[in-house]
Amino acid sequence: MLNKIFIMGRLTRDPELRRTQSGTAVTSFSLAVDRDFKSQGGERETDFIDVVAWRSTAEFVAKYFTKGRMAVVEGRLQIRSWQDKDGNNRRTAEVVADNVYFGDSKRDGAERGGDYNNYSATSYGAPAGGYAAPMGGASDFSEIDEEDGDLPF
Repeated sequence: MLNKIFIMGRLTRDPELRRTQSGTAVTSFSLAVDRDFKSQGGERETDFIDVVAWRSTAEFVAKYFTKGRMAVVEGRLQIRSWQDKDGNNRRTAEVVADNVYFGDSKRDGAERGGDYNNYSATSYGAPAGGYAAPMGGASDFSEIDEEDGDLPF
């Protein structure tokens, strides 16, 4: 059986690091993830997906991610049952993160107020080597008008 999920989106709020009674780090946050298609009304819809990270991944997210920052989350989907204050049974779907990666460049993150130059990526479970800028610079790319729906390939 397989339960593996990858999502990419922007954080809807700053993550907050908490600790369990036994001292285990846990961070919850939510990602705004745009759908790949437009609705019949021509609007692009967004899903707001809850994510929970544990241990070193939780510490990494709390330290380096802020509201609006693009993140790529690799993990598994979990359905959790609970009771609300009125005693009604509820179910919640959330992604339990195994790894969280930067989804934007260091420069883009710095414009949002982050300082990403002074961290040890491997100590927080991030990929060794961190983010590498694309070769050739921005002049190699041209903007595509998404409104016409035709792709250039």
